[in-house]
Order: sequence, then C-alpha cells, then structure tokens
Amino acid sequence: MEDANVVEAKDGTISVASAFAGHQEAVQDRDHKFLTKAVEEAYKGVECGDGGPFGAVVVRKDEVVVSCHNMVLRNTDPTAHAEVTAIREACKKLNQIELSDCEIYASCEPCPMCFGAIHLSRIKRLVYGAKAEAAIAIGFDDFIADALRGTGFYQKAHLEIKRADGNGAMIAEQVFEKTKAKFPMY
Repeated sequence: MEDANVVEAKDGTISVASAFAGHQEAVQDRDHKFLTKAVEEAYKGVECGDGGPFGAVVVRKDEVVVSCHNMVLRNTDPTAHAEVTAIREACKKLNQIELSDCEIYASCEPCPMCFGAIHLSRIKRLVYGAKAEAAIAIGFDDFIADALRGTGFYQKAHLEIKRADGNGAMIAEQVFEKTKAKFPMY
C-alpha cells in the first residue's frame, strides 16, 4: 500500500493525498470542474429568480447526473434547497432511492437539512465550496443548527415539540412493526 501525504492548508483543513505522482492534482482538477458547475448553477438560480445563490451537482462515474440550483422561491417550498433538489432529481433520473455510487458537489457547505438528505441518500462523497459563514454573512441562515443545539438567537424556537404518549404513541410505533416486510432495502 502506498504511503499518503498529509498536507495542512492555511485554513487548518487537512488534505490526504496518495503518494502516487499526479493523483492529488487529478483529484483537485476533477473536483474543481464539478464544483465550478455547482457555482454556475448558483448564479443561474439567482439570475432567473428561482431562489438563493446555491447550486449542487450529482456525479456518477465522472459524469454529471443532474445539475440543480435552489428552487425555494420558484416552488414556494422552503425545502427546495439545491442539494435536496439535486438528490430528488438524481433519484428520479436513475430510478433508485440510494445514490451510494454518486458524489455531490455543493457551492456552499450544506445546512443540516441538506446534510441529512445527503446522508439518507447514501451519497459516498461531498465536496463543497464556500463555508456556511459566507451564506450567513448575507442573510442566508435558517438557524436550525443553533436550534438543534439549543444555542444562539433562536434557542427558544417558536415550535413546541412533544412526543405523543399513551395510545397515540403505541399505534404510531406499530406502523413500523406491521409494515417492515414491505421495506427489505432497509
């Protein structure tokens, strides 16, 4: 097995590259190509008024499966973030609910909802461009990360969360036991 070169960048991130000559450059060029496409989608979405400046590209075997941008305004759907839209479209196009042979390139660090969708779709690799702070700096912050941690300005969200008790909880839990045979993929 080849030794890996570990390089620490100025921003404190760590990159691990194969000692194989040219490998790191090839990966960086490939990532740059697909990330550039995601950034182009971000601009496209803003220009046509579909939503905020976010783009995402799903790639399989070095081929673009789908290239999408934020569709929140166009679809009047607060969940139509670029990554979620790209995952939905890729699943439809490939006719599968698992994207374990795919990668996703996002113009910006995904929010918790998008990261959850990436995880649920089983995408094997995420590459993002801008840090979340860049989006937050211009007003794009749903504060969900702080709400989930119970910190920050929205720690007292205007949302009551209560788990049902008694019979309501019992019949809701029975749904899983009674339907598990229909979902062998899980």
